[in-house]
Amino acid sequence: MPRVSQAHLDARRQQIVDAARSRFASHGFAHTSMTDIIAESGLSNGAIYRYFTSKDEIVVAVCEQGTDALPKALTAEAVTGFLEHLRARARDSNHARLVAQIYAEAAVSPQLAAVVQRQLAAMRAAIAELVPDPRRPQAGEIAEAFVALCAAYSQQLAIRGDVDPAPFATALMAIIKAERARSLS
Repeated sequence: MPRVSQAHLDARRQQIVDAARSRFASHGFAHTSMTDIIAESGLSNGAIYRYFTSKDEIVVAVCEQGTDALPKALTAEAVTGFLEHLRARARDSNHARLVAQIYAEAAVSPQLAAVVQRQLAAMRAAIAELVPDPRRPQAGEIAEAFVALCAAYSQQLAIRGDVDPAPFATALMAIIKAERARSLS
């Protein structure tokens, strides 16, 4: 019997995660069964259960892959670009709806909550690193506000559809500038 390469195994696992992500975004976790994921993936029951023993494991796998490209700087242009990226992902792949599902499920699943908490902490740390030296004392506060406002924008995209990021970018820049003014006083 020929051996299956690791690349093949990884591709099959990713096929399952991609199918689940699509189904969760369009129907939610509660309205998606393992049968739905199997049908969406085009694989057999055995293939799915080779990689995952439950829907909960698949939910965690989907969440673990959910990272966004953060801005490279805390400038108006970079922040607006990041929010436009969130908007495009919401429009093109229902990503905001998926994130809303993940947050709701994390509220009742300790395993998923741990994954989400690690991701949010990593986001806050990455944003804090972007805060220029004169504002370093407020880096944690700026990062906390940045991540919270971006999460709120994502929730708005999930519920309201295509939402203009301009007011959110303005609010984020006001927070960043206000923190700078406070640190200089």
